[in-house]
Amino acid sequence: MHYTDGEPAVQAMLRDMGLSSTDELFKDVPSGVRAKPDIPAGLSEMEAQRRVARVLGKNRSFGDAPHFLGAGMYHHWVPPEVPYIATRSEFLTSYTPYQAEISQGILQAMFEFQSAVCALTEMDAANISMYDGATAFAEAALMAHRITDRAQVLVPRAMLPDRLGTLRAYAEGPGVEVVEYAYDPRTGQADIADIKAKLTDETAAVCIENPSYLGVFEEHAAQVAELAHAKGALSIVGVSPVSLGLVKGPGAYGADIVVGEGQPWGNTPSFGGPALGLFACRKEHLRQMPGRIVGQTKDKQGHRAFCLTLQTREQHIRRDKATSNICTNEGLNALMAIVHLATLGGKGLQRVARINAHRAKLLRERIAALPGYKVPFPGHAFNEFVVQCPKSVAQVNQHLLAKHGMWGGLDLSAQLPELGNATLVCVTELHAQESIDGLVQGLKEVRA
Repeated sequence: MHYTDGEPAVQAMLRDMGLSSTDELFKDVPSGVRAKPDIPAGLSEMEAQRRVARVLGKNRSFGDAPHFLGAGMYHHWVPPEVPYIATRSEFLTSYTPYQAEISQGILQAMFEFQSAVCALTEMDAANISMYDGATAFAEAALMAHRITDRAQVLVPRAMLPDRLGTLRAYAEGPGVEVVEYAYDPRTGQADIADIKAKLTDETAAVCIENPSYLGVFEEHAAQVAELAHAKGALSIVGVSPVSLGLVKGPGAYGADIVVGEGQPWGNTPSFGGPALGLFACRKEHLRQMPGRIVGQTKDKQGHRAFCLTLQTREQHIRRDKATSNICTNEGLNALMAIVHLATLGGKGLQRVARINAHRAKLLRERIAALPGYKVPFPGHAFNEFVVQCPKSVAQVNQHLLAKHGMWGGLDLSAQLPELGNATLVCVTELHAQESIDGLVQGLKEVRA
């Protein structure tokens, strides 16, 4: 493109294309569908900063007020070492782990991440990561379908809606039937009788979450795995990663595939993403696992080295042999996770898990003692639990926000209407005692 003296850039481009106006450039686009933006005059950098600050000031973030909302995305303490290390240029600017020539530093970090996932889930192998917990869960179901050549999976009715929706979307293509089983209304745990009734010779896998969506630990998780195996199906277990500092990994009670949302390890909620899908399996199923695996080897000099050992996506192998079309692992998020785990150490993770469980236990007891409130499920919980309220959850949450400046729990009444005015309340190590006291006081003020 050649400019004449003083000629605007737009006019120069139009001239080189042989056009007289921008309207002529877009003449093939019908006028009825063209956008007619009302673009204001430009701002200086300082003015733009002030305007953006005013807009952002309308938001309320996790740091501005107490909140008791969990349900798949959790606010945990992230030590300052985590973002400092993970955002160093050596990591932050490195290319995502696609190619064999990726740096040894990134490969080692990913190898350590896989090793930590294996150790905590008590499984043989783990991939680098998946998009998030929902896609990890869906990919696990398709993996079970490939392994067993069966076209049905059993899943809990009480499950995070986005996970169930993602699974149904993934299952539609290969024709996998998604069958929901009930939860026991007395305990909130999986209904063993309903699982037995719905298990068939076409069942590829029985899926369970431990702790469950309703917050309780599944005391019969091993029995569910046994039932699946007796029918030739696989056992898929979804985990809350912080809870693994307190309880056995699913590999210890018969899981074949373990998945989870890894966001609580070193990653903030960040408006709901990006997240981090955890995925691990038994050795015999390794080649059907989606994603990529970093392995440890030796170089020509005999030094410890790392390489991409398994890549099962369609860009690397014949399409009919590919196990997934997922193209990107959550490399930076996985790095945040392993730095977080390394910073905490085994005892640190255990301590955080104990604090979560202890605070949930105390808060549950205090809420259960309030007039008009009921905690329907008495089993052991991790860091969230169901509360039945004397008024609608919308009214309760509105009161908490208006009078106490805090967010309440997740409203379950639309998804699980049989629970009545039920909310899912979450507490973590970040909830100060005064915040917990404020929640209890706010709930006490809401009467039938």
